[in-house]
Amino acid sequence: MKRRGSGILLHVTSLPSRFGVGDFGPAARRFIDFCSRSAQSYWQILPLTPTSTFIGNSPYSGDSAFALNPVLISPEKLVEDGYLDPGEIEGYIQEDPTRAEYDKAEAFKLRLLRTAFARRRAGLDADPAFAAFVAENAFWLDEYALFRAIKGERGGQEWTGWPRELRLRDPEALAEVRRHWAEDILFVAFVQYLLAGQWQDLRRHASKKNILIIGDAPIYVTLDSADVWSNQGLFKLDPDGQPLFVAGVPPDYFSETGQRWGNPVYDWPAHEATRFAWWMRRMDYAFRLYDFIRLDHFRGFEAYWEIPASEKTAVAGQWVKAPGEALFKELLHRFPTLPIIAEDLGVITAEVRELKDRFGFPGMKILQFAFGPGIDANRDAPHNHEPGAVVYTGTHDNTTTRDWFVSEAGEAGRRILFDYLGREMDPDEVPWAMIRLAMMSVCSTAILPMQDLLGLGEQGRMNRPSVAKGNWSWRVTEDRLSDDLAARLAYLTGIYGRNH
Repeated sequence: MKRRGSGILLHVTSLPSRFGVGDFGPAARRFIDFCSRSAQSYWQILPLTPTSTFIGNSPYSGDSAFALNPVLISPEKLVEDGYLDPGEIEGYIQEDPTRAEYDKAEAFKLRLLRTAFARRRAGLDADPAFAAFVAENAFWLDEYALFRAIKGERGGQEWTGWPRELRLRDPEALAEVRRHWAEDILFVAFVQYLLAGQWQDLRRHASKKNILIIGDAPIYVTLDSADVWSNQGLFKLDPDGQPLFVAGVPPDYFSETGQRWGNPVYDWPAHEATRFAWWMRRMDYAFRLYDFIRLDHFRGFEAYWEIPASEKTAVAGQWVKAPGEALFKELLHRFPTLPIIAEDLGVITAEVRELKDRFGFPGMKILQFAFGPGIDANRDAPHNHEPGAVVYTGTHDNTTTRDWFVSEAGEAGRRILFDYLGREMDPDEVPWAMIRLAMMSVCSTAILPMQDLLGLGEQGRMNRPSVAKGNWSWRVTEDRLSDDLAARLAYLTGIYGRNH
């Protein structure tokens, strides 16, 4: 990311689709074409891992660090690839194309996947492409498919509530599950095979259009995940598998009581004893999915906020040192380069900056954080940007730039912004004024949320940190991805030397 470039932040679920939620289908290809017409170099997305309505459909709370989300399967692609007939994907009635319908879309697509599985089951055992996929991904797929089969058998119950022999992984009990639920286990693998194929097809289309994809790797995994269940010794758990400590962040800009994420924290000495083998597999897999990785909560690799599991908020946590330097050195032994963007937001110390700089990871600059008291020394202010960094108007955790200006900046922040720009403006002008600031920045890369390109207000917000429900549902409609918008963005991209 050393050359100047720019891109768009838009999660896959936010794409247009006639099946209730964005997916890997034709609209995703058309969005890549839009990026190309806009002279963009990057498409940044959020994690692709499975989501659950029970935990708010957050892509940061998947039940696997490796699996792809079945709701992202494209029915049109299933027809195109010969798994379904055209008439079999008809019948979905979309109530609101501007909001994701997770439950309804998931139920519809799982029916389609069951049909495709039944049709291909007889020849699956002799399918060399499927066999190769299963063998190549066995290091995570075997345990994930088993995990999903048990959860299905037990009505979705969290693994920490399973019978002791399953919870603590008695070999005989697991062998019995594998025998008894072999078809369910095979179905999970088949779905992942289809998802991987559709995703790689989409990546090839992006490559043809010279669009690089920036993925997202959350630092933590969810307690109710195959990762924790199958690697209990790598986390701080009690003998029954319950977390002793959970992750989060202290009180900050987003929350007065901090954020109690609830993820189990790593037993880092246990990881070090294996030369970070789990992390090597995880990052190798991520590097094969994406061109670049936004490594979420980077500061947690230097020191992380550890909260006793009994606490209801994050206030009573404490900072605990993490072996980030040893981990990244081990990664460099495995990979010639590390295409990582460090999400260095929040409470950032000199030690965190040193860790980031030692390995040459670009950090992030957020323009919404710039316009307050002390702007002269504010690291997010454009005059303090660094050539190697990535600048955003806002992220998925921020509100839209228009809503920030109206609801969060305050009179003082608005006045500082006006003074910085040298003129006053109304709320409708602010998103593109901030986009222009991002594009003219010395930061090598500028990433612009789709909502800001559209000038949306609060209705376009993707996530409200620490709010459990009502997030991750915003979607763009096809008509908003217009040639006029592409031309406007391409014009700015050219002026500021970010053409790909």
